[in-house]
Parts: sequence; C-alpha cells; structure tokens
Amino acid sequence: MGAAKRTEGEKEAKALLTWKASLDNESQSLLSSWVGGSPCKWAGINCDESRSITSLNLSSYGVRGTLHSLNFSSFANLHSLDLFNNSLYGTIPSHIGNLSKLLFLRLSINKITGGIPSEIGQLPSLRIFYLSRNLISGSIPQEIGNLSSLTDLSLFRNYLRGAIPASIGNLGNLTALHLCYTLLSGPIPSSIGNLTKLTQLHLQENQLSGFIPAEIGKLKSLSLLSLFSNKLTGSIPQEIINLTWLHTLHLGDNMLSGYLPQNICLSGVLENFTIYNNNFVGPVPRTLKNCTSLLRVRFERNHLTGNISEDFGIYPNLDYIDLSYNKLYGELTPDWGKCQSLKSLKISHNNISGRIPANFGESIQALDLSSNHLVGEIPREIGRLTLLFNLILSDNKFSGNVPSEIGMLSNLRHLNLAANNLSGPVPKEIGNCVKLLTLKLSNNRFEGSVPLEISGLLSLHDLDLSQNSLVGEIPPELGTMRHLEVLRLSHNELSGSIPYTFSQMLTLTSVDMSYNQLEGPVPNNKAFRDASTEAFTDNKGLCGNITGLMSCPSRKIHKAEGKKGRLILIAVSSLGSLFVLFIIAGVLCFIWLRVRNKGKIKPEDAQNVNLFAVLSYDGQLVYGNIIEATENFNSKYCIGEGGFGSVYRADLPGGQVVAVKKLHAIEDDSTAGLKAFLSEIQALTEIRHHNIVRLHGFCWHPRHAFLVYEFMERGSLESILNDDQAAMKFGWSKRVNVIKGLANALSYMHHDCSTPIIHRDISSKNVLLDSKEEAILSDFGTAKILKPGSSNWTSFAGTIGYTAPELAYTMEVNEKCDVYSFGMVIMEALLGGHPGVFVTFLSTLTSSTARHTLLKDVLDQRLSQPMNEVAEDVVFMMKLALACLLSSPQSRPTMRQASQQLSAQKWPSPEMFHMITLGQLFDF
Repeated sequence: MGAAKRTEGEKEAKALLTWKASLDNESQSLLSSWVGGSPCKWAGINCDESRSITSLNLSSYGVRGTLHSLNFSSFANLHSLDLFNNSLYGTIPSHIGNLSKLLFLRLSINKITGGIPSEIGQLPSLRIFYLSRNLISGSIPQEIGNLSSLTDLSLFRNYLRGAIPASIGNLGNLTALHLCYTLLSGPIPSSIGNLTKLTQLHLQENQLSGFIPAEIGKLKSLSLLSLFSNKLTGSIPQEIINLTWLHTLHLGDNMLSGYLPQNICLSGVLENFTIYNNNFVGPVPRTLKNCTSLLRVRFERNHLTGNISEDFGIYPNLDYIDLSYNKLYGELTPDWGKCQSLKSLKISHNNISGRIPANFGESIQALDLSSNHLVGEIPREIGRLTLLFNLILSDNKFSGNVPSEIGMLSNLRHLNLAANNLSGPVPKEIGNCVKLLTLKLSNNRFEGSVPLEISGLLSLHDLDLSQNSLVGEIPPELGTMRHLEVLRLSHNELSGSIPYTFSQMLTLTSVDMSYNQLEGPVPNNKAFRDASTEAFTDNKGLCGNITGLMSCPSRKIHKAEGKKGRLILIAVSSLGSLFVLFIIAGVLCFIWLRVRNKGKIKPEDAQNVNLFAVLSYDGQLVYGNIIEATENFNSKYCIGEGGFGSVYRADLPGGQVVAVKKLHAIEDDSTAGLKAFLSEIQALTEIRHHNIVRLHGFCWHPRHAFLVYEFMERGSLESILNDDQAAMKFGWSKRVNVIKGLANALSYMHHDCSTPIIHRDISSKNVLLDSKEEAILSDFGTAKILKPGSSNWTSFAGTIGYTAPELAYTMEVNEKCDVYSFGMVIMEALLGGHPGVFVTFLSTLTSSTARHTLLKDVLDQRLSQPMNEVAEDVVFMMKLALACLLSSPQSRPTMRQASQQLSAQKWPSPEMFHMITLGQLFDF
C-alpha cells in the first residue's frame, strides 16, 4: 500500500514538474519550491492524510503559460484547482475531464481562448465553476447540463455566442448564474424555471431576444434578476409577482412593452427597480406607493401614465429616482421632502403641474423638473439645498424673480432656468456659485444689465443669456473667464462695443451676439473668426475681418482730442514699453549668464549642431527657420492650444523637430501674456529633470513671441486616453510608469529646487509622453516660485476639473494644490477619462453604495483587469489618489512622500483584486 502511495505521489510530482518546465522563466522562478521531494511541501499544494494532492492553488501567482502540459489524469484525488488571476493562455485541454473528483474549478481572469470543451460535462462532482474574464469563444456546450452538483456558474465577460442551452435547466442545485457581458443570443430557455434554488440570475449585456419566459416565476428563491441591455420583447410575465424575495429587478434598455405588473412590490422587499428605455404603457404599479424598501428607481423613457401625486409615497431609503420622458401628470406633493435619503430626483419631460414644494430634503444633489407645466415662483427655500449640484428647471412656466438665495448653492455645477417667464434682474448672487460649469437663463424676461458678478465664475464653460431684455454694455470683466467655451447673448438690447478683453478668451468655441445694438470691432480670436454671419446679424454697426461684416476703419487720433490727450497717450505708451523692455532685458541677462560658460560656437559650425544650442548666438537664424517651417504659423501646423498660446510643430533644417509655443496677441494685453512668457522662462531655467520638458530657447520679436521646446512624439496623456485605440494599447504598466514619472517631476520641483516651484496647472493635457512613453511635464506659464518670506497669494490659475477645492475660497497657493491636481491625473489614468463625476461620487463614500463599489468596476473597462505586480501598483495608485484628493490640504501627502512610495519595490497586496472595494482602500 505504501509503495502504491509513493508511486502515486511520484506521478503527481512528475506531472507538476513537467508543467512547470513548460511555463516561462519568470513563472518557473515563482515556483522555486517545486524542486523535488514530496509535492505536499510545495507552494500552492495541499494534500490529504495519504499524501495525495487534493488542492492546487496558484491564485494571483503571476504564472504565464498554457494548461496543455498539465497531465490532469495524474491527479486522482484533486478536489480544488484554482488558477485565478494569472496569465494563462491557449485553450482548455479536453483531458480536464479526467478530474473526476473535482469540486472547485476557478480559471477566471486569464487570457484563455478557444471554447469550453464538452468534456467539462465529465465532472459530476463539480460545485463551483468560474471562467469569467477570459477570451473564451464559441457556444456553451449542452454537456454543461451534466454538472448536476453545480451551485455557482460564472462565465461572464467572455465572447460566448449562440443560445443558452436548454440543458442549463438540469442544474437543479444552482444558486448563482452569471452569463452576462457576453454575446449570447436567442431566447431565454423556459427550462430555466427548473433552477428553483437560484438566488441570482445575471443575463445582462447580451443579445438575447424573445419573451421573458413565464417559468421565471418558479424561481421562488430569486433575489436578483438582471436582464438589462438585451433585445427582449413582449411584456413582463405576471408570474414575476411570485418572486417574493426579489430585491433587484433590472429590465432596462430592451424592447419590452405592455403594462407593468401592479403587484410587483407586494412582498415589500424590492430595492432596485429599473425598466428604462423600453415601451411600457399604462399606470405605475399600485404597490409601489407603499414600497418603503425602495433604494433606486429608473422608469425613464417609457410611456407610463398616472397621477404622480397619488401613485408615489414616502420612501425613507430612496437614493435615486428617474421618471423622465413619460406621460405622468399631477402635482409635486410635500411628500418628496420626506424622502430624507433622496439625492437625485428627475421628472423631466412629463405633464407635471402646480408649484415646486418648498420642503425638499437637504440631502438632494440633483433636481431635474424640466419640460413640464410647473408655475409660480422658484421658492426661496431652495437655498437650503447646499449639496445641490444640478438644478434643471427649464421649459416650464415659472414666473417672478429668481430668489437671491440661489447664491447659497455653493456646490452648484449646472443651473438651467431657460424657457420660463422669469423676470427682474439676473441675480448678482449667482456669482457666489463659484463651481458653476453651465449657466442657462435664456428665453425669459430678464431685465437690467448683465451682472458684473458673473465674471467671478471662473469655472464656467457655458453661458447663455439670450432671448431676454438685457440692456447696457457687456462688462469687460467677462473677458477674464478663461474657461468659457460657449457664450450666447443674442436677442437682447445690449449696446456699446464687444469688450476688447474677449480677444483673450481663447477657450471660446461658440459665440452668438446677434439681435442687439452692438457696434465697433469684433474681437480677433478664433471663436469670433470662425463664427457664422448669423452670429452678428441685426446689430447697430459691428465691423471686423469676419465674412458678412464691413472692415473696421483705421484708427486715427483726431485733432479734437487735444494736446492733453495725446500727451497722456504718449506717456502711457512710453512707460509701458519701457516696463516691458526692462523685464525682457532682465530675463535675457539672466539667460545669458546661465549659458555664457557653456562655450562659444563659431558661425561656420552653426549648421552642424542643434540649432537651439546656438539660440543665444544666432537668434535671427532660428527665428527665420521657425517662420519658414510653420509657414508663418499656419494653423495646419497647430498641434494644441492653451490659455496663453498655441503650440506648433516645426520641422527644421537637418531633421530636428521642435514644439513652438507662440503667445497670443501680447500687444493687446501685455500684462497677462508677458507674465506667462516670463514665468515659463524663469521656471524652466531653474530646473533640469528628465521628466520635465526641456526649453531650447525663446524669441521676443515685434511680430511674434514664442518659446521653443523639445518635441514629444506621443502627444499628451489626455489625447491618448480620449482615443479608444490608443488607450487600449496604453496598458496598466505604462500608465503606472507615467504616474511615477509625473510624481518624480513634482517631487523635484517641490523639494529639490533651491526655492520650491509650484506648477499650478497639472492636468492630463500638460503631461506629455516621449518616444519611450515616459512622462514629461510641460506648460509652466502659470508656475510660481515660492520665495521665502514673500506672499503666496495669487490670481486663479489652472484647468477646471483639476484645481484644488480650497482655491474656490482662497487664492493662497502652495504645494498641496499641485498634490490635489496630481491625484486627479492618477484618477484619470486609472478610470480612462476625466473623473469629475466619480470624484463627486467619492464624496458619498460613507454610503453603502460607494463603500461597496468594486475597484475593478470603476477602472478603465477598455483594458483587461490588471494582474500580479501591476495589480498591486494599481491598488496603491488608487489609494494614493484618494489621499491626494482629501478636502483638507494638510491631510494630503507631500509629493516627496508620493514619489518615494511609488518607487518602492513592493506594496501590501490584498489576496483578491477582483473583490477590493473602494471602502477597503481606506483600510489597508
């Protein structure tokens, strides 16, 4: 007997060593304990009392290879095979069917291809089968119905095709079935009604068609039914009311029709009910009124009818409800104010009438009542809703003045009161809503002037005051809104000229000044130049180099202006010129002192060296080469545009390629442009770091002022993440490396320079990638050198969506402002896009929904899940990002701490990456 056991152990050891030898070298080193002797002492191996292998667990080991060299027939007593989260590829070998005693099989999160072998049906004892997140194709074999002991089947996020086999109904012990996020088609088999022990059924995100089978009503233990995003038709079977334990019902985004079951919440346990984007008609289920268990309801985009004041009740736990785009009528009752947990209420595009109740709960964050028949004044009590960030009341019949209390909504991002009968002045208190991104007040009866206070909304992207009765001149201060993209002032009675400051609004993409009494020159910037003639029609006398407008007359100084006027003009001009020349001379001297010891270059050698090594020697040569290479800064060479300048690609003689940042119209507003020009020169001559863009030189010319940098072939991090194909090639390890490089650059600036330098505009558009995909920090136009003993108060700078929240109420700049922006860039790299909405979601991290959200579900879904050491890096980067985004600047880490931690070799790693929640990131 002992000899037989030794022979069996030797057989198992030989099979494992053969498989190890087939793996790549790194995998073999990870299995260094597999070298001889009893395999029961090897890593990942468990044995029974007779020293026969019962478990092989290499979960998250980093193993790379195939399964074809693993002789499964050698393991007569194997109960558990766990190869979760590795880099296995190739197909599942058919001889896996030899593991007759296998109870647990987990191959999830690998790169396994091919189909599910029919031999899988030869594992009668199998209870757990996880194959999710692979590259499995083909159909689900009928033989899967032979696994009568199976309790959990998870095949989601693969490329499975074909129908769900009817044999699935043979799995009478199944409690959880995950066939979601694949390409399955055809009907849901009626045999699914045999799975009477099923508690979770996930079939969402497929191409399933046909009716929802009535047999689904036999699943008396079902607590979750998710069928959203398919092609299902017909009505919801009435038998669904038999599911008395159902707490989640997701049917959205299908082609379902008919009436909703009236007793859907008869048991009183329903929490999540979503049927959006279907064709349901008729009344809201009557049991919904007393369904106090509700947490989330999405009925939008159907054809539901009913009286909203009678069909809905008080829901103490309700967090989100969207009833938009239906045919509901009635009035909003004060009961909505008793839903104390409600954060989002959307009832737009219905037939709701009456007034807005004054007692909405103070937890509400999004309120959309647009496109209804609401009347009366906007209640002053709305100022109590200090968490509100979306207020959409457009297309109603509201009247009277907008209450000044609206200025108390300090978190408001979007305010839309358009298409009402509102009158009186535009409240200046709106200027207190400093986080506003969109402000739409069009098509009302507002009177008076455009309030100066609006210019303080430095985050604003969209301003629409059109179709009102506004008078007076446009405040020049609006030109300081450096992030405004859309400006509509048409159909008013505005007079005077369009302020010259609008020439500096370089982010503008759309303008409409038509139907006013405006006159004088149209500002010379891209948005105005590209606007259609209709954007300026029906004014008093606008002129400029715009199609459809007359050219402006040459400006002359008339004798009537008098001698005194001429003297003042000459004096101011002379002083301004002297000031500019003084500063430029100082900077030139500074640069010259830094380069004078680097050696002289003879004229005859100029063509054989890097042109910008001789910029201080022959600037005229360089200037001419750049003008020629860009065809006098033709827009076809433009590769980007920033707050103070446009960036061009210049291919110079000898094959050198450089990036040229040409400043915008410094002569029109010399203070801002010159300050940015000098700040960038001063900052980049103070620092030398391989992760910081190299300044080759600069030019100050009467016609052009520009800076010349090394050219980054891969463009910006923003452009890569916004391009699906580029983003999919830009994997986790590359993203981790970019964040490490950015951290090193900022750590150097904050801690290793003679005086700390704050960038003040860290964003994905300013993180460039070189040919080796290393991070290069650029755009130092707003950089500030923190001089000891000097004031660190300054004007607002930065890119909206990346700036630290404390800058909304204080303009004191310090290193922690950069740290916050760095955290936003980490988030963007991990999520694959700007994390604005996600950061708002994180503010609710104390809620159950946020704390239990899985990290894997918020990461960039264009990439496969990170594995092994990279997964550890991703976990730490998210944890670091959360620390950098803390509301208290003092609680954020320094960039030196961030850089040192990112450079460490190992991080504490949780065992199961796929199970990490956002809440856990604060605990380990």
